[in-house]
Amino acid sequence: MAMEIANVIFDLTTEFPNEERFGLVSQMNRCVVSLPSNIAEGSSSTNKSFSHFLDISLGSSFELQTQLILANSRRYIADESLNILENKLEEF
Repeated sequence: MAMEIANVIFDLTTEFPNEERFGLVSQMNRCVVSLPSNIAEGSSSTNKSFSHFLDISLGSSFELQTQLILANSRRYIADESLNILENKLEEF
């Protein structure tokens, strides 16, 4: 699911204005990469350490949600897209 969300965000941010390339786009893409990356990194660790990596991934999902709300308020994404992505993040 984290990989699916990452792919959706990467596709979505290609439609953002060029002036956001090094701002919001970069931040969202780094954030969404963190979701599956921390899960993968933590999966080779002990249960306690894995839990820490899951917490980091969860934190990144909340950060991404905030960025999506900002992108919606700037009209870079539609309300419907925001709702769909928020539901996916909640399920994640």
